[in-house]
Amino acid sequence: MATRTRATQPSAALWGGLTHGCTVLVDTAPWIYLLQDHADFAPRFLGLFEAAQRGQLQLAITPITVAEVLTGPFKAGQTALAKRYERTLAQCRLVDLSVPVASLAAQLRLQYGLKLPDALQLAAAIDMGSAALVTHDQDFARVQGLPILTGG
Repeated sequence: MATRTRATQPSAALWGGLTHGCTVLVDTAPWIYLLQDHADFAPRFLGLFEAAQRGQLQLAITPITVAEVLTGPFKAGQTALAKRYERTLAQCRLVDLSVPVASLAAQLRLQYGLKLPDALQLAAAIDMGSAALVTHDQDFARVQGLPILTGG
């Protein structure tokens, strides 16, 4: 008698190959693309934000991202828009920048030739045990040891 095996359907992979329940640190550019509905770049990261909305993964940010995202609206005198962006970002896990993170950032800055804000983002991602760093910044191309997801 033949044994019947149950056909299994592969589960849909999350954006960028991320696993269900993981936390990822999201750099500034993907947020700006999403919030400003950038025609070319927002679609590249939309699956990430949709997965987070469905509760499949958690997004984390640093104070650097908050400050960089809010600079544009404040510069344009659009305080209400800045506050709306702030409320959206407040839904994410905020990763503190501590002395150990700053020390790691200094090392990473030298190792990879990163600008200080980028080195701090990378150090925060490593320190928090992020599954990946999500960015659109090509300066992270040489980074090893942590997946860098660029929405490409």
